[in-house]
Parts: sequence; structure tokens; C-alpha cells
Amino acid sequence: MLSQITAKLCGMVESSGREALEGDDLETWAALATVLEWLPPALDAPLMRDFGLTHFEYGVLYALAAAPGRRLRIGTLADYANSSLSRVSRAVSRLQERGWADRARDPDDGRSMLVTLTDEGDAVYRRATPVHVQSVDSLVLDALTAAQRRQLRDIAQRIARAVRPDDGWRPS
Repeated sequence: MLSQITAKLCGMVESSGREALEGDDLETWAALATVLEWLPPALDAPLMRDFGLTHFEYGVLYALAAAPGRRLRIGTLADYANSSLSRVSRAVSRLQERGWADRARDPDDGRSMLVTLTDEGDAVYRRATPVHVQSVDSLVLDALTAAQRRQLRDIAQRIARAVRPDDGWRPS
């Protein structure tokens, strides 16, 4: 994902006529790039320690838990994660090996695979959620005032639209 953002921003820099980032712009980019690099492993660590889950796999569980019938097409999961089908498929395979998800052909479209959250997977998701929430709180939200949280949301949404104009995942 960082490479996609960097490619997009490099395109913006090239079109602006500038040859290098400097001053405040460089400091702003450096701060964001650092967060983009440091935050994912920091979110992974407690989930890995307590559940053997990456943050990405937790996201798959989250999406399935929120879906009608706890079931989604694998392509929909890939869209939500802005990820490749192969990456999502590997994550689903790891969840399947643990008995936390099942996959089967979509009866309405034999070309598609449906992924279903099992009862055991739902139980793991429910136990992992407070750990994830605590990480998000301590790493991101607690460091910000309410106004800064709103600003961060607005900034992140603007950047997301610059990277990919269609709507990304939104909480239901």
C-alpha cells in the first residue's frame, strides 16, 4: 500500500514541477511515511501475541463478522482490503487451517468463492476485538484530541480519495 501511495504522490510532485520535497512539505511527508511504516507492525504485535493473527487477518475476520450471514465473496474481501485476491486467499487459507473460516463455491456464481466465518472464528474475533481496540486507542486515538481525531479522519479520507477515487471500506 505504501508503494501505491508513494507512486501517486510522486506523480503529484512530478506534475507540480518540483524536483524535491523540502521544508514543511518534507517534514509532513516524513511524518506520514513513518506512521505508514511503523503502525502496521505495532497493530500486529498484540494480535500475534494473543491470537496468532496479523492485523490483516483480523480485518478479514471483522469483515466476515459484519457481513450478512457472516459470509462474503473473496473478491469483496479483496476490495475491502485494497488487496490482491492471492493475498486474501492466503489469509483465508490460514484462517481455514485454524477452523476459523470456510470457503466454498458461490452457488449463484460458480466462478466466485464464498468465505464464511465459522462459530469458532466468530469467537476468536470477539476475543480479539478488545485487544485490537486497545491498540487503536493507545497507538492512535488517545494521542489526539477530539478535534484532531476529526481532522485526521478528514485528512485520511482526502488522501484515500487521491489514491483511489472510489469509496474504500467504510464502517457500517
